[in-house]
Amino acid sequence: MQPDYDMPNPPGFIKYLWAAVWLWPLFGVAGALIGGEVHPVAPAAIGLAAFVVLYLYCIGAGFENNFHAVARREASALLGFAALGIGLAVAYGGSDHDWLVLPLYIGAAGASMLYRPYVIPWIVGATVLQVGFTVAYHEGWSDGWSNTFGTIMGSLLVLVVKRFMWLIGQLHKARAELAQAAVAEERLRFSRDLHELLGHTLTLIVVKAQVVRRLAQADPAAAAAAGGDIEQIGRQALVEVREAVTGYRERAFADELDGARAALSGAGIEVSIELAGTPLPAIVESVFGWAVREGTTNVIRHSGARHCVIAVRRADEAATLEIRDDGSGDGGTDGGPGGNGLRGLRERLAAAGGTLAAAAAPDGGFRLVATVPVGAR
Repeated sequence: MQPDYDMPNPPGFIKYLWAAVWLWPLFGVAGALIGGEVHPVAPAAIGLAAFVVLYLYCIGAGFENNFHAVARREASALLGFAALGIGLAVAYGGSDHDWLVLPLYIGAAGASMLYRPYVIPWIVGATVLQVGFTVAYHEGWSDGWSNTFGTIMGSLLVLVVKRFMWLIGQLHKARAELAQAAVAEERLRFSRDLHELLGHTLTLIVVKAQVVRRLAQADPAAAAAAGGDIEQIGRQALVEVREAVTGYRERAFADELDGARAALSGAGIEVSIELAGTPLPAIVESVFGWAVREGTTNVIRHSGARHCVIAVRRADEAATLEIRDDGSGDGGTDGGPGGNGLRGLRERLAAAGGTLAAAAAPDGGFRLVATVPVGAR
């Protein structure tokens, strides 16, 4: 079974250099040819040169196919290489036992090019061939065992190298997937922060702009003051967006409550803030700050309420933030789990081990409740 991903392909000269290093057992054959000890010399020299070229080609092709199925041309080259090696060993192995090492290269080439279930039978076949030559040509068992052991270990070495490269490919793929996941998570975080930041700020700007429009003629001074508020809100929004982009935004929970009070009052909604219990841990304050921002934004946008209560309590092992209004009961959920703001808020609470409940209250209005376990934080 072939892997579902590629392994890294080493540079060509590395593959061929690594393959060429293992040609040293053929030095005895080359020396016999140079010394004129093989007859006829020309066919043997041409056959050996072709054998070496096909060996290098098979090793190179094996490391390029990335465990994919062997192409017809590559399969033909491998079979031709094996047939040539067998022919040379049969023709010259009787007079010079150095030629009997050729099955080593046949096994290694097959181990390079083939994958399961073909590679193991190929290596076994090369080993049996090596033993057969040892017996047929009465090669000494010392040399015969050495050649047999070399065939087995050389072929397995190629398999191990390819396995290592396969594992390296797996690590490369895992690293790439982790990088993509990190980028996706950062994009999600940024889009969530930007939605919550700008959604709240733009809602407040709209409210202030409506005040300016109502007071422009009746009370120019009050309209100018509201216009100044819009300018200040816009400047603060720029600061918050820059901080969100760099990932260092951290606003105190008390500032969020003050901002909620100002936004709701500016929209003509009476605000009551209730605090009970011991101070909250920093992580809880942070997530409750986002809940206050999202909850008050939805009250201003959707509820049509006249009164809103923000209650923060810490009791036993949990802290609770409740935002309720006396409006129409529409908190921006449209009868479902909520929009992007509430989805992002649920994710923040879940990361802190908390929960979010947001629905129309039985006695009217809308109610948002965020709960976070505090324990020994």
